[in-house]
Amino acid sequence: MFDKLERLKKQYEELTARMERPEVYSDAAAFAACEREARELRPIAEAYRAWVAAGEDMSAAEELGDEEEYRAAKAARERCEDEIRILLLPKDPNDGKNVIMEIRGGVGGEEGMLFAADLFRMYSMYAERKGWRVEVANSSETELGGYKEISFIVEGEGAWSRLKFEAGGHRVQRVPVTESGGRIHTSAATVAVLPEIGEVDFRLDPGDLKIDTYRSSGAGGQHVNKTESAIRITHLPTGTVVECQDERSQYKNKDRAMQILRAKLYEAEQEKQRSALAAERRSQIGSGDRSERIRTYNFPQNRVTDHRLSGEGRSFNIASIMDGDLDALIDALVTADQAAKLAAQN
Repeated sequence: MFDKLERLKKQYEELTARMERPEVYSDAAAFAACEREARELRPIAEAYRAWVAAGEDMSAAEELGDEEEYRAAKAARERCEDEIRILLLPKDPNDGKNVIMEIRGGVGGEEGMLFAADLFRMYSMYAERKGWRVEVANSSETELGGYKEISFIVEGEGAWSRLKFEAGGHRVQRVPVTESGGRIHTSAATVAVLPEIGEVDFRLDPGDLKIDTYRSSGAGGQHVNKTESAIRITHLPTGTVVECQDERSQYKNKDRAMQILRAKLYEAEQEKQRSALAAERRSQIGSGDRSERIRTYNFPQNRVTDHRLSGEGRSFNIASIMDGDLDALIDALVTADQAAKLAAQN
């Protein structure tokens, strides 16, 4: 392992040196490529340097007979080793990609659809906190402001690496606005999270597509506009249908619909491969299975419980979560996922 770390450190040093050369610095594309590669290697190079430095501190403290310094340096070195093991875990190839999310109201009728709207608000507020951009591709709104279904794209650095853990069933327990007797109801919504896939990653055969145009409409059937700018694309071999109607431009709607269709077909292909590795998949947090209930939002008890976590660390304040303060919850899921992957290696 440490031979590999030495190679990675040298590679990082060579990249930083190359970035200082005039011919690279003056070439925007070459400089950006070097900077991107160096940014990926920097955490490993710095952790390895810290590990080496802690080893030197241990040797110096041992020569001086300073037990306290020796113990501190040893503890620091062990922390570096733990960090390095995590950094060397196989990277998710989609971590740098944008995200396509789809939320659907589930059981509970109108209340499930209102909860879907609450989830969309939650993710929109989280995206705003992270400096990401949200674009709605398609939505089917109810008279009360809920969503039968809403599809949207989240663009920004780290979007997939954080939001991929949100896929699954989300359950809510609260008194619905439609309930006059004050009784607590249990409703649900489902969330699908897909990486945005480019044409290079997954090519579509135009002969497999049926493309229809129609007029966009809002809640209650009111027309958003009077032109046929909305797009419906059907992938004939699989029967997969994607609609996009939130842009005024037919071209933009078609482009967004193609993005979502590529993502869905890519995910279906990946699912076939994952099913052959079911045991490994069960050991990891981000399975992406929409049928799996991952979280309960309990309003009367003011808590959100993520069922993939254990102990006291599985519950969070509901007001903060619903306002998009998701980092603590997602950090816990990332840590649990890393621990599962490390355990699988042993």
